[in-house]
Amino acid sequence: MSTDNKKTVMDRRTLLRAGAAAAFAAPIGTFGAQAFTPRAVAPAIDFSEFPICRTASDAPPLAGSARKLKLSWNAGAVCLAPLPVAIDHGFFQKQNLDVELVNYSGSTDQLLEAIATGKSDAGLGMALRWLKPLEQGFDVKIAAGTHGGCMRVLTRANSGVDKLADLKGKIVAVGDLAGPDKNFFSIQLAKLGIDPVKDVDWRAYPGNLLNVAVEKGEVQAFLSSDPLAYLWLKDPQYKEVASNLDGEYRDRTCCIVGLRGSLVREEPNVARAVTQALLDAAMSTAQNPDKAAKSFQPYAPKAASLADLDAMVRYHTHHHHPTGDALKRELKGYADDLKSVQVFKPSTDTAKFAERIYVDVFSV
Repeated sequence: MSTDNKKTVMDRRTLLRAGAAAAFAAPIGTFGAQAFTPRAVAPAIDFSEFPICRTASDAPPLAGSARKLKLSWNAGAVCLAPLPVAIDHGFFQKQNLDVELVNYSGSTDQLLEAIATGKSDAGLGMALRWLKPLEQGFDVKIAAGTHGGCMRVLTRANSGVDKLADLKGKIVAVGDLAGPDKNFFSIQLAKLGIDPVKDVDWRAYPGNLLNVAVEKGEVQAFLSSDPLAYLWLKDPQYKEVASNLDGEYRDRTCCIVGLRGSLVREEPNVARAVTQALLDAAMSTAQNPDKAAKSFQPYAPKAASLADLDAMVRYHTHHHHPTGDALKRELKGYADDLKSVQVFKPSTDTAKFAERIYVDVFSV
């Protein structure tokens, strides 16, 4: 490689690292609560793609003055782009809701406790991070899935790790030893006959330094989610080994909508309204990824261009946001998977568990 080419590669890699790390430079949560004014009319939604949602979306908005709600999210997660879409394009306003977004930085247990105790009214998070705490009995109900995709296994292009089975006997870096990506890929390894506890050495690193661990040779692969994973993959020295859109999981939800239990019981119409606004925003995101990318851009790493964000939104399956029996089946399936890797208790009745945590907000 020529000196000029080496310099180009290094400059590009330095830019990617710096821009990606900037997304995590301030602790998540320091942004705090955010209130917004919708800036555009909601894009038209083609309900022929989502026939089940038409009746619910056409339900009348809440009566009276706008109902104020707090909704918790991780502002750095591009897969949650439907939230700023709901703000920017008036989907909350359409339901007569005044929503305050709270960028949450605590643990999942703390987030679910905040929802359960009324510090927040609702939240979005990853199913494989939420289900274990919900097994413990938090008063939070799951109303809908929002999308699939966003978790990936990455490695160096010349690592010799070409498929998930190649992780056997390897050291793998993760941002969180109890994270949804570790849970997900542990499940996949178990299905390949590989013991994810005994056959893989998982090591925790700060999320924005995962690639440094593999560059130093301390690990042979690492797990990450978008936008960081996508940005690292722009560097040709990295490659994707697997994602949570592989195989049967292409048609499963990744993130879920959780509602305060007391909100569901005492104000079911409010629970329905906020869930419907989020589903409408998800449908709009699927059909208008360019607009969704613009809505999410203020929260994105500086290294992520609008074209990058558009590509990420298109990659994530925002057209897949199940409710009803379909969601209960997916929740049970995940619970069964978590039992297989010893995350759930062997005694947990996964069918009863899925029934307990799910709520049909559209039956009110």
